[in-house]
Formats: sequence, C-alpha cells, structure tokens
Amino acid sequence: MEVGFLGLGIMGKAMSLNLLRHGFKVTVWNRTVSRCDVLVEHGASVAETPAAVIKKCKYTIAMLSDPSAALSVVFDKDGVLEEICSGKGYIDMSTVDSDTSSKISEAITGKGGYFLEAPVSGSKKPAEDGQLVILAAGEKALYDEVIPAFDVLGKKSFFLGKVGNGAKMKLVVNMIMGSMMNAFSEGLVLAERSGLSQQTLLDIVDLGGIANPMFKQKGPAMIQSKFPPAFPLKHQQKDMRLALALGDENAVSMPVAAAANEAFKKARSLGLGDNDFSAVYEAVKIPDCSADA
Repeated sequence: MEVGFLGLGIMGKAMSLNLLRHGFKVTVWNRTVSRCDVLVEHGASVAETPAAVIKKCKYTIAMLSDPSAALSVVFDKDGVLEEICSGKGYIDMSTVDSDTSSKISEAITGKGGYFLEAPVSGSKKPAEDGQLVILAAGEKALYDEVIPAFDVLGKKSFFLGKVGNGAKMKLVVNMIMGSMMNAFSEGLVLAERSGLSQQTLLDIVDLGGIANPMFKQKGPAMIQSKFPPAFPLKHQQKDMRLALALGDENAVSMPVAAAANEAFKKARSLGLGDNDFSAVYEAVKIPDCSADA
C-alpha cells in the first residue's frame, strides 16, 4: 500500500517511520523540508506540496499541530483540495475541533474524495511503538480500506460514526488527561512542601487504585524537573481550550478542566510551551498560580 503523509512533527515522524518499517511505500511532505531527511534515509519519497502528495497517493494521512494548520494544508495554494478527487482518501489524524473536521470533510467530499477523521490517543512513545489508540469517524468504506495502516500505527482502532465524533472523543480524552496531570502535579508539590518524599509518593500511588501508566512514566522525570517533549504543553493547552468550548456548546459544567486549563496557560506564559505537558508541574510550584493566571 502506498500512503502519503503530511506533517512530520514528533508524532508524524514516528508514525511515518512505522509505516516504512512495515513495508508501506510512503511519500512525505513537511513545511520544514529538513525534517523529511530521516524519512528519506528509511526509504520515503518527498513531495514539494500537499497537492503533489495527494496526486501521487490513493490514501493520504495528515498529522498536524492544530486546527489552523489542518485547514491551511487543505485550503491553501498547492493544498489538498487542488488534487483530491474521486477514488482518493484523506485521513486527518490531527487533534482538532469537530467544526474544523466537518469543514474539511465537506470540502473533500465536495470534490468526490473520501474523508476520515482519525485523531489518536497516545504520545511519542506509543507512536514509536505502534501502540496508539485510533478514534476514527467518517467514511466507513475508507476506514475499512486503511485498517492495514491503522493496525501498524495503533493497538486498537474505534469507528465512531459520523464526522465530528472522533474529534469530540479525542478532546474528551485529552481533557481528562490534562486534568489528571494538573492534579498529579499539585500532589507532588503538596508532598514536597509538607516534608514528604516525592519518590515515596510515586511508589504509593503506583500500588493503589489511582495507579496509571501516565503517572508511572512521567513522575520520575517530573520530580527531577525534566520534561522532554513527548506531547508538547502548548498542544495540551490547545486541547483543553477546545474541550472547554465543547463543554460550552453542550452546557456541561467543567470547573476541574477549567482550573487545569489556567495552570497550562500559566505554564505557557512561563515559556514552557515546547516542553512536555507534564511541565505544568513547574507552574503549579509557583505560589498562587491559579489566582494570578
């Protein structure tokens, strides 16, 4: 199977490499062309524009940073819409709001193409290991056709029905994740300020009912104030913002998520946006963070 891939950030690079390792032919595009070099070393071809990728490949995957980037790649000059046509499928795996996903879907299908939104749950390590959870919605026929690629990229794929449902589910998942990370950070800071061992707290948490892979993986680095970016904080805050907007649309009170979002905003103001989202810990450490955010 030949697959196009748009966007070679932390996630896109790992996902493209996985496809190449499993025998897929992959044609890549990225705004910063130098990021394509490592993919070329593993056998990928490079296209100069998103439109060129679409023209060459029956199926094209996009993994972009935010709604504006997702829209730009589709609608701008030399974008996806210039070459999408009947028989071609476009799979957007970016985390965006449902309105953005619907706008892209309408444009793609309006030109005869097939569209699938398929945001993923998971960060750098799961992407590298092919252990993502894929939340797909849209054209069921396209979903069935690209399952071989999804089986390489993820450990489980869900088909959630109409376009928008995948985007909404991803925002709910990331809202929970961000809220948990903020609470975890508060616990680590409270333990330290109370004269307790943070490492002992990690050991205790890992043995109880709130044990989870995120705390186990992130905790040891956090207490050393190390935040290598697996999922950048600026993207987590973007997802919190989009999730809160979804809450507004559905009249759902979300005070915990709203408070967590303020902590992530504070962390961004401290220049931590490109660090891992666990760097919210640094913002929590500052006295009265929630009051002055």
